[in-house]
Amino acid sequence: MPELSADQFSLIYNMLSLTIAAMFGTFAFFVLAKENIAVKYKPAIVCSSLVVLIAGYHYFRIFQSWDDAYAISESGMYVATGVPFNDAYRYVDWLLTVPLLLVELIVLLSLTRERMQDVLTRLVIASVLMIALGYPGEVSDNTGTQALFFVLAMIPFVYILRVLWKELAAEIAEEDGKVKELIEQTRMLLMISWLFYPVAYIFNLAGGTAEAELQAETPPNAQVLDPLRAGRDGLVVDVVAVEHHEEACVDIERRAPHAIVAMLSLLDFHTGTNRRR
Repeated sequence: MPELSADQFSLIYNMLSLTIAAMFGTFAFFVLAKENIAVKYKPAIVCSSLVVLIAGYHYFRIFQSWDDAYAISESGMYVATGVPFNDAYRYVDWLLTVPLLLVELIVLLSLTRERMQDVLTRLVIASVLMIALGYPGEVSDNTGTQALFFVLAMIPFVYILRVLWKELAAEIAEEDGKVKELIEQTRMLLMISWLFYPVAYIFNLAGGTAEAELQAETPPNAQVLDPLRAGRDGLVVDVVAVEHHEEACVDIERRAPHAIVAMLSLLDFHTGTNRRR
């Protein structure tokens, strides 16, 4: 672990604190918002709630590990205490939350049960492979090993993005209005945010400086990207689900007068028939 200035230590300390607050705050929002969501989309909101709850717990453990790994010296610099910083919490978190994030996105789409099961099975397997292949490169000190596992992890990574792009494109083609616009924005935001991870991994491969070592050991990008990733997808699901629900209500309201007229006509017909009898 590199020696850190007070500002460097505080930056990571405060980002972790902010992440924990964001995760648990988002969890509370999803729990409260669940009752306003149509039944069809409630499983997606449940997945969103689990994602931020699991991530909040793991980042609390990372926060504790970070605090234990450093102590301030007489010179005012933060030095390693000898207690290892457990960065593996991030990968354990991803192993649980990435499949759940994929589930919540796919549930949002208009797929048949059989098609949904097929897509989810392929995506979950690919996500587990991606994370499992990325971890050996993350913890290795050898640049060749890091590069090898980066290439291997990129295979399921690219596959996941390709499947999501294809499925979201099909959904966009079937939707219209505000929902279509939201899903288009979701697709672009999803691709951009996911691409930050390989970029950060490549940055770590550069190595060689104290700043790069700090980046590799305690990636501040993860503290920024993870709450955005976990909370973003859930909030998008919430917005799209609410928009779907509102459009359905508007459609019902639009049809309601016609249905009432038809019912009254039918009632009048039966009343007239009974009178004639």
